[in-house]
Amino acid sequence: MMTNNFKMIAIIVFAVIALYIFRTVNSDYNLNKTISACMVAQKNVSESFDINEARKFCKEEITKETSR
Repeated sequence: MMTNNFKMIAIIVFAVIALYIFRTVNSDYNLNKTISACMVAQKNVSESFDINEARKFCKEEITKETSR
């Protein structure tokens, strides 16, 4: 009886740790993809396109939106 409880708790703890690691690794990937998509949209809309200004603008806007 005690070993079943220990196994279940160990599995739950392992799952929580795995989900946390997966979330932190993929959040950077998702942020970079979102910034890239924003930059492409800025390039299509803007007549005078500067890549550094577009990256800065997109990063500020995305972080502002995600912090809400």
